[in-house]
Amino acid sequence: MPYKVSTKTIQGPLARKVKEMSGQDPNVCFQCGLCAGSCPMTGEMEIFTRRVMHMLQLGLADEVITQRMAHLCASCHTCEVRCPRGIEIPKVIEALRQLTLRAGENFLAPEGIPKERLKEMPQAAIVAGLRKFTG
Repeated sequence: MPYKVSTKTIQGPLARKVKEMSGQDPNVCFQCGLCAGSCPMTGEMEIFTRRVMHMLQLGLADEVITQRMAHLCASCHTCEVRCPRGIEIPKVIEALRQLTLRAGENFLAPEGIPKERLKEMPQAAIVAGLRKFTG
């Protein structure tokens, strides 16, 4: 059963916004590393989920949203399943992704996709990508 007690307080307005949007308390994380160790996308990310949670605990959400990590998350929920504290980490990552998009920073530039590639891609994949990666 996950612990619900936190002795720390999340700092900074952006860090509080992440907590509010995700409904998850990053302060519950005790940095065991199971999330990062089981993530299939760690080879592509600059920072891993464990470090994201630590940065949020320190109130460094501004630095976290400048990373591409939130956009590279596959939303596979492996980190959530492995978390001994029961933190729904994909919700935290999605909140970070939404804050980035709300700031007007798109991860995907549709105009940059070659027309030949667009013809090959399934329309559902294109729409899903635009929803996830553009504001």
